Amino acid sequence: MALDGSSGDIRAEEILAALDDDQRAVALATRGPVCVIAGAGTGKTRAITHRIAYAAAIGTMDPQKVLALTFTSRAAGEMRTRLRSLGVPTVAARTIHSAALKQLIYFWPTVFGGRVPELMTAKAGFIGEAINRAGLSGELRATSRELMRDIASEIEWAKVSQVAPEDFVTEIDKRTQKPRVSAEKLAKVYTAYESVKKQELAIDFEDVLLLTAAMLEEERTVRERVQDQYRYFTIDEYQDISPVQQRLINAWLGTRQDICVVGDPAQTIYSFAGATPVFLNSFTNRFPDAEVIRLSTGYRSTPEITFAANSLLRHGAMGQELVALNDHGTKPSVDGYANEDAEIAGVLCEITALLQSGTQAQEIAILARTNNQLNGVERSMNKLGLPYQVRSTERFFDRQDVRDYLKEVRRASVLPTEGVSWIDELRTIAQPFLTGESIDGIAALLHLARELDADAGFSPKTLRSYLREIEDRVQQNNPPTMPVVTLATLHAAKGLEWERVFLIGASEGILPLESGVTGQSDAVIDEERRLFYVGMTRAKVDLHISHRQNPSRFLREAGLLS
Repeated sequence: MALDGSSGDIRAEEILAALDDDQRAVALATRGPVCVIAGAGTGKTRAITHRIAYAAAIGTMDPQKVLALTFTSRAAGEMRTRLRSLGVPTVAARTIHSAALKQLIYFWPTVFGGRVPELMTAKAGFIGEAINRAGLSGELRATSRELMRDIASEIEWAKVSQVAPEDFVTEIDKRTQKPRVSAEKLAKVYTAYESVKKQELAIDFEDVLLLTAAMLEEERTVRERVQDQYRYFTIDEYQDISPVQQRLINAWLGTRQDICVVGDPAQTIYSFAGATPVFLNSFTNRFPDAEVIRLSTGYRSTPEITFAANSLLRHGAMGQELVALNDHGTKPSVDGYANEDAEIAGVLCEITALLQSGTQAQEIAILARTNNQLNGVERSMNKLGLPYQVRSTERFFDRQDVRDYLKEVRRASVLPTEGVSWIDELRTIAQPFLTGESIDGIAALLHLARELDADAGFSPKTLRSYLREIEDRVQQNNPPTMPVVTLATLHAAKGLEWERVFLIGASEGILPLESGVTGQSDAVIDEERRLFYVGMTRAKVDLHISHRQNPSRFLREAGLLS
């Protein structure tokens, strides 16, 4: 019988009816191993959620034993919503980090003993102390946000790549892209950082993955319990898997083969953070009998945008081309400016006109290669009074007002609050922060709370659950959003889409970014090209690209400049 009590065959056919031929092939491949190569905007989430629902409807898969994994809490939330609408609300759809954290917290008293260490939501304070302990405070300024971000990124790369402090210098030498801080200094800070965490009884998100993987590998009883709970795995964005994440997936899967992975080599843009497409590209080596299915029908962008993206794909031999079925639109525009100020003024003039003509602010995004590029945009938008929000972990969760507010929420989460609404608690805590520049950040956090409160799948509705959601978002570069114009780096824009996209700074030295290393390798340029591709394919209807003086080589490769 189907989940709704009707005929299983009828229910199953209803699930399949909403899919195109390629998506239907994914849904019909109910037993693993399965590898889905899905281009940008090809309906991969629809395909894999319908696969789970169809398998449940015909009795091939127990939905309560499914673990569907993705990389952002937003994507996991979307997956949960779709699965509920398909009649399978009991499926666990989570980020890899949140799934690991839940298991680590549950088994900690038995395996490790004592209280669970505090989970860090930001590394800045710990890295600052580590710099001091390493005796490098005179050479490395802990007040530099960009420097702190770079050091944090290098430590994260090392940990997800399973590189210990003593091996850091050797492993850095093997990388194609070198850090701006010397490997020797980074190794000292890395060592001191681990010492600070140990002293403070704190763990970071990389520790969550490492500890959970080790726990499953070494504790047979724990491993058997977890493997009994989850027997069927779906993993999205598989091109962005890191070595430690693959290690954890191996521990979850064991010797079984009920795994479905979904990814796109053309959207591999996190190599600097330890992500690698090698696990996606070698999937059939590990599973020779795997069924490989390709999704190539693009439902997001107009044919004009898709044509330009395909041209870039062909030039870089990055992946399969897309076929657009949407109505025709206009060719992506390319505008050149004399300097950054002129470029920002030109772009904001176009956006102002769009807003005045009735375009909704949330349908517009300004995308850039670096956070520094967005600073000038912010200043100009503030002067013009244009509504915006920066979608970037570094600029949101590292803000002092946000950190202070969350500290108060954390303090309140341990107090009894009988008879008080969930929402009312947060609103009361937020009142002192709703002044001056704090308004947009705190308002966004309250907006997220209202969304979670309305989500039937978010449970329990407590301050602690809210904090876990926030902590997950910190790691996944997924700050809460408001109905305003989005400013984002190309990395932060991954997985998102807007009606109208303004991609700024498409100039040599910016995109591709000049790393400061003499003679950039082909691998570095290829990653920059994939970033440009990701930026282009975020646009649904209109794509406006701008550059300053020397246009990017990628514009010619995409056929947008002669």
